Amino acid sequence: MTLGNMENVELFDAGKKGRGLRATKELCAGEVVFAEPSFSAVVFDSLSTQVCHSCFRRQANLHRCGQCKFAHYCDRTCQTACWDEHKRECAAIKKHGKAPSENVRLAARVLWRIQKDTGIVSDGQLTSVDQLQDHVADLSDDDLKELKIDVHNFLDYWPHNSKQHPVDYISHIFGIISCNGFTLSDQRGLQAVGVGLFPNLCLVNHDCWPNCTVILNHGNQSALNSALHSQRRIELRSLGKIAEGEELTVGYVDFLNLSSDRQQMLKQQYHFDCTCQHCSEHTKDDLMMAASTTDGNKPSAELVKEVTAFSKACLDKVETFRTEGDFHEVVKLCRECLEKQENVLADTHLYKLRMLSVASEVLSYLQFFSEAAGFACKMVEGYRKLFHPNNAQLGMATMRAGVTHWHAGLIEVGHGMICKAFAILMITHGPNHPITKDLESIRMQTEMELKMFKQNVNVYHTMREAALKNQPVRMMADSSPDEKIKGLLRKQ
Repeated sequence: MTLGNMENVELFDAGKKGRGLRATKELCAGEVVFAEPSFSAVVFDSLSTQVCHSCFRRQANLHRCGQCKFAHYCDRTCQTACWDEHKRECAAIKKHGKAPSENVRLAARVLWRIQKDTGIVSDGQLTSVDQLQDHVADLSDDDLKELKIDVHNFLDYWPHNSKQHPVDYISHIFGIISCNGFTLSDQRGLQAVGVGLFPNLCLVNHDCWPNCTVILNHGNQSALNSALHSQRRIELRSLGKIAEGEELTVGYVDFLNLSSDRQQMLKQQYHFDCTCQHCSEHTKDDLMMAASTTDGNKPSAELVKEVTAFSKACLDKVETFRTEGDFHEVVKLCRECLEKQENVLADTHLYKLRMLSVASEVLSYLQFFSEAAGFACKMVEGYRKLFHPNNAQLGMATMRAGVTHWHAGLIEVGHGMICKAFAILMITHGPNHPITKDLESIRMQTEMELKMFKQNVNVYHTMREAALKNQPVRMMADSSPDEKIKGLLRKQ
């Protein structure tokens, strides 16, 4: 798929939803519908020294811009690639004395880009940036106050030698960013690191059960010849077969919420009432609030209500301790809550899934892999009953669960989960994404370890224990396992 090529889609009137995009031909699962570079993008304030301001990869020992002392880059190559986008910002920060907030920085970059290239920068861009919806008229009083603060800070930061804009137009740009900004993740897809504007992506409407997903491709700036570099871009990928003429949709919010909560989030952030089939019919709400069933018997409504309230309060406490870094207290609360939820809340209940997710993640961090694997397995089983089978969140959760089982020595289950995750991520992320490449390496490793396990269980566990203790192991003469497997095991 050529960057900026929009031949697979066309703009159309989507009725009450406004403009939308639909397929101009039949699309297969995992196909890249279109790829689009950012019009403008910035790294979050909190990560400005930890994330490259060009490729948005999270790296150690970044190089700081010698002029503004704010922007950081992987190396000179990334800095050179970003200079056209950064040079006006660099001078403004240097003159201002410090960098403003990410919202102000993004608004400034957008206006500098419009000033330089107009609102449309390529033939493949279907709409001008300043023609996107801003919903300023729909903002609450509190949001309007925040907007006025942003505009004030922008005017204080904006250079006098740049084109001056009226306050209404600046407010319009901030409104566009608020409604249309796309969160950018790091190269492993594990943490949100910035925000950007992608005009064509903004035309893709929401559905709680979408037929497409969006991933960030960080591009490649490592080649010695800059002509071989590729840009940071988003890729819109089809989750399944899409018919010609079918509208393309993505999920603006996490599906793992009750339909009424999703509608409220969408109304608050994006200012529309979601009437998709899953919201209208409250699809899967019953599973998300389901009580456990044991031998055909269900707990009383009073007990379910009590445990639900306890779980909600416990989740709030867990988040507090997690933020403070008190992971042992997090584990203690998770264990207590999951024990109370047992035989009361179903494995698809939202509060149980959230608790299982935190428990498995923190226990893995603390290297209690066996316990973490049990919780991760339950979480994935619940996810499979709720999510689209090719949902990226399901794929990532299955991958983490598989790796946790692998670390726990449960190679058969771990390898099976890793294979299932790989199949999903091949659709959602594609074969060339760093996450998929990492998972492919892990899949090959677990496949070889599984081969050893089936050949001689005792030898496998002996080698695994030695690898974990970082000790040499003397192999039995008659076992003769593949030397490559031994090397990979030591890397674990």
